[in-house]
This record gives sequence, C-alpha cells and structure tokens, in this order.
Amino acid sequence: MFILISTLKMPTYLSKTLPALLLLATLAGCAGYRITGARLSGAASGPVPPTELITEQLIDAEKTLRAQRGSQSLAHLVVRNPPPYVIGSGDILSIVVWDHPELAGQGVAASSTAVDSHSPGAPPPAGFVVDHEGRVQFPFAGALTLAGLTEEQARALLTKRLAHYITKPLVTLRVQAYRSKRVYVDGEVRLPGLQSINDIPMTLVEALNRAGGMLPSADQSRIVLERGHARYQVGLRGLVARGINPGSILLAPGDVVRVHSRDESKVFVSGEVITPKALTMHDGRLTLSEALGESGGISPLSGDARQVYVVRRAPEGTRVYQLDARRAGALAMAEAFELEPRDLIYVAASPLANWYRSVSMLFPGALTQAVTLSRP
Repeated sequence: MFILISTLKMPTYLSKTLPALLLLATLAGCAGYRITGARLSGAASGPVPPTELITEQLIDAEKTLRAQRGSQSLAHLVVRNPPPYVIGSGDILSIVVWDHPELAGQGVAASSTAVDSHSPGAPPPAGFVVDHEGRVQFPFAGALTLAGLTEEQARALLTKRLAHYITKPLVTLRVQAYRSKRVYVDGEVRLPGLQSINDIPMTLVEALNRAGGMLPSADQSRIVLERGHARYQVGLRGLVARGINPGSILLAPGDVVRVHSRDESKVFVSGEVITPKALTMHDGRLTLSEALGESGGISPLSGDARQVYVVRRAPEGTRVYQLDARRAGALAMAEAFELEPRDLIYVAASPLANWYRSVSMLFPGALTQAVTLSRP
C-alpha cells in the first residue's frame, strides 16, 4: 500500500518529523501491538496454566480448601491431665532405706557418657541405673523390673520385696537423673537441641521455653511436630484459632519440634509496581492488598491494573490467578485474597508501555528524536 502525503502547506517541523512518526506507526503495526488492547498476545511456546479470575466465589473456595488442610486432627496430641512420669531405661534412681545405712551407697556410677538433665555438662551422679532391660539390682530385693512404673509404683514394689527381710521398711525412691526420654527442638529458638523429659510434663510451650524461647525471626504460625512418620502443623496462631491451648499439646519421647523462619514464608512482588521486593508474611498471613501496598502500589505510568497476577505452586500444579483492579469491589477482593508462602505477584505492563519498550529496543532513541524534532 502506498500513501501519498501532500506537504505543500505543511509546517516545516511537521514535515521533518512525519517520516519518523510514520516509521514508528508502521513498526507498531508490524509488531502486532494494539495500544487499546487489553492484553498483548503472542505465540505460546508450551502449555500455559489456565488463568482463574479472582472473584468472591474463588475466595470462598480458597477459604474452604485452607480450612480443610488445617483440619488435621490433633485430638490425640491434647492431654488435659498429663500422667506422672514413668521410669525408663537409662534413668538413675536414688534409693534410701531408712534406719538401714548399710544399704546406702550401694548404687554404682553410671557408665554412660550421657549428661544429667539437671546439670548439663557434668557426669551422671552415682545411683541405681535402670539397665537396657528396665531392671535395677538392689540388695535383698534382687532384680526389680521398674521400667514403665511411676515412682510410687516402684517404691511400693521395692517395699514389698524388702518386707521379707526387713520389718516395716521405710523406702524413699526418686529419679535422680532423667535420661530415658527426650525430645528435640530445632529451628528458630535460642537454644536448639535435646530436652530431657522429667517429672514436669513436656508440653509444646514447656519445650519452647526450655529452648530459650523463639527468636524474633521465628514464624509462630509454622511450627511442625514430627512424631515417627507423621507431621503435624502446631503453629501457635493456628492452634489459638482452633480453640486449642498450646500448653495442652503433650510431647512424646522422640518427638521433634521444628520452628521455621519467617524468611521461608516470603512472597515476591515484581512487574510494574513502584518497588518490586520480597515481602515477609506476618505470622503466616498476608493479603494481596497488603502485598501491593507494601510495594508502593501499581505503577501509574506503566502498570496495567487489569492484569494483576498471582502465580502459586500447588501440589496439583502451577495455578495462576488474575485480578482486574479496575472492577468494582476489586479492592475488597484483594484484601480478602490470602497469599501463601512463595507466591509470586506480577503486575503486567500496559499495552502502550510494551509498545514503547519494543520500539525503543529496535531503534534506541527514535522516540526521543521524534519528539525533539516535533518541537517548533
């Protein structure tokens, strides 16, 4: 197609800039960009996940799905009245028979190098060690199986055995060193490591307190309890929301409590925003509106408010959500849409910004030259 342009009565500055403007318009047409288009389209190189519009129905469905994931039964972890401590293999017992000093000091020093829970770093005290079979050797009483018994039950059994040799024996039996049962606290705590279970019930709160408390970088909503092959989300925020007292979560020997860092719960904001950045979630919660607000909002010069995307890696695959911020009620939906750790928020550029950048890459300085020449 040929275009004939008459320049007989055209101003001088316009006649100089017209060829450049026509060239830019021709390049835009060849590139396939439409300034008034809602979205730039191009050939896809592979399968693209379907885009789901953020609506009130989608937000309700996400809330239901989140509630189902958080409905893991914790009933067997909650113990209102913890039972007394039971003796186990490795514990060291202090046994005293009153009025019979000849029986005192018959215990032997523990041969294990494990430390006493009451005096970290010190060797175990002398006493009667419960062997690997749960038995204790005591004068006159012989081999006593005490593993699995409480202090009261063990005292009653020893008294019964000694009664055959001593008239009305008065026995004092207590655990001198707790070494048979332990839990491990790891992650964002001040003193990570092993914690011995003693006569004080080892609840979730007790274990965290013995570990020196959580660090400022700890995410209180992401505390995981590992018991065998099972994993339980016991975040403080989630427990309180479900009406469960964290002090009633009783730990068992061998449990591992991991407190995750807030840095692992970041979301990323990129694209046409004022300040692209990585944001840390506030104890496991951050909405789309808050993320955009902390990034300065959508750029008024280059951002397309109709194309605000949230890319999420889900177990079933990648999911892409889109928010049209120009629609009525979009701000309310953005405030109700909760993000998840590692979400990516991307604000696409407007068609005009895309066209300008493409032309600038093909012909650096062409637009600036055209505007400069157009000035009288």
